[in-house]
Amino acid sequence: MTDIQLVVFDLDFTLWDCGGTWCDHTEPPYQRRGDHICDAGGNKISLYADVAKILHYAQQQQLPLALASRTYQPTWAKKLLQLFEIDDFFEVQQIFPDSKRTHFATIQQLTGVAYNNMLFFDDEMRNIQDVSSLGVKAVYVENGISWPIFQQQLAAA
Repeated sequence: MTDIQLVVFDLDFTLWDCGGTWCDHTEPPYQRRGDHICDAGGNKISLYADVAKILHYAQQQQLPLALASRTYQPTWAKKLLQLFEIDDFFEVQQIFPDSKRTHFATIQQLTGVAYNNMLFFDDEMRNIQDVSSLGVKAVYVENGISWPIFQQQLAAA
């Protein structure tokens, strides 16, 4: 059984794709259109296919979730979380322009979970390296989080 007590996700290119760019390069206001969101320029923003399954599984397993995002437009990211109706899945949300080390220091302080009991998914290798140096099990996801990657990493932790 895993010793993971908290799973942390990045946002851009980890939980969602904002049309090949970061959410801080989109154009509010946003509109929900079925399973995706469009920005004012008509660009499509979508969760990766397995995100809902992963979030519901974690909720059923009572596995706490958190966010660590370095976006320069935190209010836009939070609006997208609300529109996708996934904001309530995350007990801690560190969404602001700073290093992941700063995000994780606050997450650790707020949750009391030791770094070595955290599992982190991100699409940027610099973040994986920074957070790994703290003792967090950090996993690089090249094309967004998927159910097989999530399951494999949770089981291996």
